[in-house]
Parts: sequence; C-alpha cells; structure tokens
Amino acid sequence: MASTGRHRPGPLVFIFLTVFLDLLGVGILVPVIPFIVAEFRSDALTVGLLSLTFAAAQFLASPVLGALSDRYGRRTVLLLSVLGTGGGYFLFGFAQTLWLLFLARLIDGFTGGNISTAQAYIADVSPPEDRAKNFGLIGAAFGLGFILGPAIGGILSHVSLRAPAFAAAGLSLLTVGLGYILLPESLPPARRVRTPFRLNELHPLGHLGEALRRPGVRRIFIAFFAISFAMAGLQSNYAVFTREQFGLGPAGTAWLFTLVGAISVLVQGVLLRRIPIRGRERTIAMSGLALMATGFAATAFAPSVLWLYPATGLLALGNAAAAPMLTAEVSRNVSGEEQGRMLGSMQSVASLTRILGPLWAGLAFDHIGYGAPYWTGALWVLAGLAAAALSFRPADRAAHAT
Repeated sequence: MASTGRHRPGPLVFIFLTVFLDLLGVGILVPVIPFIVAEFRSDALTVGLLSLTFAAAQFLASPVLGALSDRYGRRTVLLLSVLGTGGGYFLFGFAQTLWLLFLARLIDGFTGGNISTAQAYIADVSPPEDRAKNFGLIGAAFGLGFILGPAIGGILSHVSLRAPAFAAAGLSLLTVGLGYILLPESLPPARRVRTPFRLNELHPLGHLGEALRRPGVRRIFIAFFAISFAMAGLQSNYAVFTREQFGLGPAGTAWLFTLVGAISVLVQGVLLRRIPIRGRERTIAMSGLALMATGFAATAFAPSVLWLYPATGLLALGNAAAAPMLTAEVSRNVSGEEQGRMLGSMQSVASLTRILGPLWAGLAFDHIGYGAPYWTGALWVLAGLAAAALSFRPADRAAHAT
C-alpha cells in the first residue's frame, strides 16, 4: 500500500494544517454570527437555520467530495474545496442581505465537506497499523480550532463584525497557496477509480446506502452515529444547561469547552501518537466509549459546578480516544479505491447528527428535564459501544481489505 510520502511528515503536517485552518475559520465566526444576523433579523431561529444550512450542505457534500477524490485525486479536491470555502467566507463578509448570508454558509458547507478527503489522504499515506493514530490528527485539529477560533473571532470583532469573516477567508487562501506548493498527490492515477463519472454519484444517500449494506462498516457507522449524536446534543445545549442548572455565564461555560478542546489536542495530537496502538484498537475504542458514557451520566447528575470539570474531562477523553479508532476501522474494512467515498459517508453521518442531535437535546431539556440530554447521551454512547464491540476485526484479516 505504498504511496507518495508515506515516511515523510510533510504531507501529514499539511493535512493537519488544512483541517486546523478550516476549523479555525469556522470557530472565528462563532462569536459574531448572531450579531451579523441581527442586522437583518432579531430572532434566534434564523441563527439556528443558518447553522442547519451549513450542516445540511456538509451532509450532502461529504461523500460526493470523497468519491470525487477517489477518481480525480486528493490534492485537487482538497485545494479546490478550500478555495471554495474561502469564497464562502468572503461572501459572508460582504453580504448585505440575509439570503446572501445563507448562500455563503451553503457554499462553505458544501466545500467544507472536505474532511473526508483529508481522511482519505491520511489513509493513502499511512500503513494500516498507523491509521488510527494518524486519524487522531484530524481530532487534534478540531480541538485546537475549537480553542483558538472563538477567541480570535472575539478579538477581531473589536475591529468590525465583518473582520472575522475576512480573516477566515484569508486563512483559506493561505492554505490553498501553501498546498499548491507543498502538498504532493497521495493517490496515483493507477489506484484511482477509472469508471466514467455518473450523475447518480452526486446523490449522497446512494453512497451512504452502499456503506450501510456492508455489515462491518454498518456497525461502525451505527456506533459513530450514536456518539456523534450525543456530542452534538451536548455542544448545542451545554451553555443552556450550565446556565439554568448552575447559573454559569458565558465565561464559565467557555472554560469547560476549552477543557474539551485541550483534552482532544493532548490525546489525539500527542498521546495516541506516542503509545503503541497496533492490536489495541478495539481495547482503546471500548475503553473510550465506556469513559464517554460515564462522563455523560456524571454530567447529568452533577451536584455542583466543580463536578462538571471531571465529568466533562471524562467524556472528552473518551471521545478523543474512541473516534479515531472507529474511523481507522472503517478504513481497514474498505479497499484503497473506496477510501474517499466511504470516509465521506462517515462524515455525512456526522453532519446528520449535527442536525438531529441539537433537536433532540432541546426537546429533552424542555420536556423531560435539565439532565435529560446527558443521561440519554450516556444511553446513546452505550448503544454505540455495543455496536462497536461487534465490529473490530483482527489486524491480520483486515490487512486483506486494504
């Protein structure tokens, strides 16, 4: 499975940088989106619909971009998608009407579905035994962008409300420039899909349906859906929960979110890259999911603010450990020519949870109780643990699929 750059850190470093800058751009906009929307509409629903537009576009685009990268190469798709993301940010900054804001988020969502292509690139340049720790780079980039993005956006908002959007656009253009110069192609023509492109390949549900017809992949997708659903509910509801249950303001909740991001960076960017993983993927995934479930339950029944820190730390630690193991297992279950399409379908599942998870968390919070999004989150994670427990294969058998 040799490919360009397997033993060189450069491509992996650039992929980390690409995902980090993408997530940094998303995070930079977080503090200012409600205020920019308020120039046109004052209701919270419009802000929510803007987020829904972004997530829905990612759901549609992730498997399609992954499939295109299987056919035309990872480098081309990555650079064009990051360029499109930059265009979306520029449009958001210049928008003087509400429909242009929605169009900008739609463009950014479609082109921001390139996480699957970045994961496929990692699969191309990593031997199977190293994929889990290298997929952790994606999570580390998420965590770092999650920490720094809102802080930078808040600082830039003192210049103007539109400054964060232009800064995010500039970061995208910088990424494209660096990638054009430094990023080699990871998928040589001989290993690409050679069948003619068909219009039905633009249908994301077709790719997802194909993935779900494979028992090993289907069970991992179920596990991934369960934990992503629980985490999406937490991310959308946590500030409301901490305010209503413990009286925390924005600063207090921000520290808890910072803890989540810091643990992700530490575990996926440092710890998983230093400890021996080969042959332990199942153990790490199961342990991570058990910690997640414990953290969710502890959050639901926390008697004071101080209890939230270890509870949040546990669920963040568990998620950071389990997620790259699940991604690596999907990668091990499919051939090299399918990496983009299958990992794109996995990211499409994640986008779907960002639509459904917040909806469930809000309904559970309003109609069941303040702790309901979190104790039900624990149940979702336990369901994911059960599905994942049936999925992991020994490395020697998995090697035949790569």
